[in-house]
Amino acid sequence: MATRKYKTKMNRLKSIVETMEKGDLELEKAMAYFEEGMALVGECQKDLDRAEEKVTILTQEGEKIFEGEDDD
Repeated sequence: MATRKYKTKMNRLKSIVETMEKGDLELEKAMAYFEEGMALVGECQKDLDRAEEKVTILTQEGEKIFEGEDDD
């Protein structure tokens, strides 16, 4: 699951939520969906954290270049 793209993960999570909101699942199936959903939430959060870190780094590099502080 770790190699899935963010959009694919979010679509699967949406599907899980919609299925669980119907409320007609056996307890075991509901727990399995919940467990999968929580794993997806964790993966998506990691993806967002990595993206935020990359944007921060790129922004800082851009500011250095703009200010003439490029180390190259």
